[in-house]
Amino acid sequence: MTKLLNKVAVVTGAAQGIGAAIVERLLEDGASSVVALDINQEQLEQTVKELDTGGKKVIPMKCNIADRNEVNEVFSKIYETLGKVDILVNNAGITRDAMFHKMTEDQWDAVISVNLTSVYNCCQAVVAKMRKQEYGKIVNLSSTSAWGNAGQVNYSASKAGMIGLTKSLAKELGNKNITVNAIAPGLIDTEMTRVMPEPMKSMAIMLCPAARAGNPSEVASVVSFLASDDSSFVNGECIKVCGGFLM
Repeated sequence: MTKLLNKVAVVTGAAQGIGAAIVERLLEDGASSVVALDINQEQLEQTVKELDTGGKKVIPMKCNIADRNEVNEVFSKIYETLGKVDILVNNAGITRDAMFHKMTEDQWDAVISVNLTSVYNCCQAVVAKMRKQEYGKIVNLSSTSAWGNAGQVNYSASKAGMIGLTKSLAKELGNKNITVNAIAPGLIDTEMTRVMPEPMKSMAIMLCPAARAGNPSEVASVVSFLASDDSSFVNGECIKVCGGFLM
């Protein structure tokens, strides 16, 4: 497919899981270049080798997206090398689960930094230039946990904050031909969810009308839609990809 022809995309948290699936789908849909960012350089390079056997379209870059200076340095290199960023997918995320009365300050700070502050950092690195070129697609990966989940006050707060950030940016940038949307995946079969306690996972599947976990490719397909001009009049939305878990 060619719906992303000549588009340059940046995907955070691209080394595995949903992030890797997003990179793969953007390539399939014709993106000219996809910059894959992740803090795990070894895993990232292995994933890129598997996805881009020719070694020409996916550019792996190690980046701690919670570090504002590091983000600015990496995006400066991206603009110097590729000249533009048309699509930004803020996918990176971590969990540090604990019941609130046992949650440490470090657990709170780590999740907010990686899941929410990083979105601020990466959006700040591209928004001014997107405004100037009067084009841009920003897609933020939130979660159904944004509606609340016991043991995940930090994670839920970060993902709910991402939805608020998405809607506010969408209102600011809509008249510049820039759309900002979010996706809220439910239980998706990834490295992150495979370490969940089985009773918790079984309960989530039981409560889901689809009666199964989702596949990363099913999230990536929605990202691709929001990253393309097929979604030109979709702005400020949060699309649930959860098999009906939340209606």
